[in-house]
Amino acid sequence: MSTSLRLVGITKRFPGVRALDNVTFSAEPGTVHALVGENGAGKSTLLKILGGIYQPDAGTVFLGGVERRFQSAAESIAAGIAIIHQELHYVPNLTIAENLLLGHLPHHFGYFRRRDAIRIAGDHLRRMGVDLNPRLKLKTLSIAQRQMVEICKALLREAEIIALDEPTSSLSLHETNILFRLVRELKQRGKTLIYVSHRFDEIFELCDACTVLRDGKTVATHDPLVDVRRAQLVREMVGREISDIYSYRPRPIGPIRLEIGNVTGKKITHPTTFSARSGEIVGFFGLVGAGRSELMHLLFAVDRLRSGWIKLDGKLVRIRHPIDAIRAGIAFCPEDRKESGIVPICSVNENLNLSARQRDRLRGFLINRGREARVTDRFIERLKIKTPSRRQKVRFLSGGNQQKVILGRWLTQPNLKVMIMDEPTRGIDVGAKHEIYNIIYELAERAIPVIVVSSELPELLGIADRILVMRDGVIISDIPRVEFSEHYILDFALPDEALA
Repeated sequence: MSTSLRLVGITKRFPGVRALDNVTFSAEPGTVHALVGENGAGKSTLLKILGGIYQPDAGTVFLGGVERRFQSAAESIAAGIAIIHQELHYVPNLTIAENLLLGHLPHHFGYFRRRDAIRIAGDHLRRMGVDLNPRLKLKTLSIAQRQMVEICKALLREAEIIALDEPTSSLSLHETNILFRLVRELKQRGKTLIYVSHRFDEIFELCDACTVLRDGKTVATHDPLVDVRRAQLVREMVGREISDIYSYRPRPIGPIRLEIGNVTGKKITHPTTFSARSGEIVGFFGLVGAGRSELMHLLFAVDRLRSGWIKLDGKLVRIRHPIDAIRAGIAFCPEDRKESGIVPICSVNENLNLSARQRDRLRGFLINRGREARVTDRFIERLKIKTPSRRQKVRFLSGGNQQKVILGRWLTQPNLKVMIMDEPTRGIDVGAKHEIYNIIYELAERAIPVIVVSSELPELLGIADRILVMRDGVIISDIPRVEFSEHYILDFALPDEALA
């Protein structure tokens, strides 16, 4: 069988950094080829070159043995390539049908045929097993639902080469199973698939071969992916041994610091009560749509609190705006870092110091740039943020390094009392996860309660002192660490019909 895709000697430079350095990579038809590496290793950059978004400074792309050079995304799509990026590309004010068919909308004498678009999109969604109304606007969907629409859009083009960049990072168990079924069907149809993921279980279950990147270079290729252990891939990715990624650190748990009483909002309609103690790591688990993020939005006043109360250190606090939350000492790392966490056109320095500027102005209006530079340099070193300089635009950083910038922003707060982290390791490599877990432990050791929302149950089992399980907007179970069991927790999280 001839090689369907081959990239030879691919090199790409950005100001102050070499993102790819002589990378060679190939994938065969009818196979799933994994591409793994730490955040910043060059995986997404390689896919963007394949997708025509970037052009390489050196190297060659071969499709079916023919040399190709894509000057635009349109040329890559026309060549039969579909890239499903980790950072989703959609038009929020358009419907699902319009997003799916964007670029080739059905029309008659120049007039858009909306009814035909809805029919075509609906048929395609049903074939994929995705239960979504094609009339809905993208902005009304959850991140997981938007991810499924993006996957549907790529498959609708009948591409021959399909690359998926962290495709399950936001998906529920049900949606992940749909994706796995689709990947296997595409493989049987002779498609060439590139699968980028930090989840090793998925790689060993789906992939036939694997290439490891580190610091923009090809470290190893395992073809076929047999007799390769997880520890070996981790070592090749990070260049060191990580025996236990979670490395749970017990610590004294103090008195209740945060109390939430009978809160309700637009999406949390059932009165909800819970608490978190000083130095406690409280995990929130549930399926996508269970209400975990919506509850955190109420605490940080992203959404309006309709009823209930919030106490910090036994005192009632009134939080009507995120500024009130910050002043009270509550910090929030949102699930969607691109949309809600970073300011992409600003530098690492500006993003990291964003919440401190109101507090640290000189004479009321001048920015203390010297102090900001010192703070940024300290946290770049402490959090191991991979950036050529503090002046680099944060949008050019990998997803994991963007997450570290957001985390560093809150660590500069002198009055930090509660840390809320919504999917803090989504799309982040094993090495960066280990570093973020250590920061969570450090915060807890400073008597700060840390609330961690995660769709990865093994993550919560590994780091949390207590797990609250949500379903349909309600906390239905409060499980201490001594009772942790994956099956036990899933029994609470899954709907009754799934258990029947």
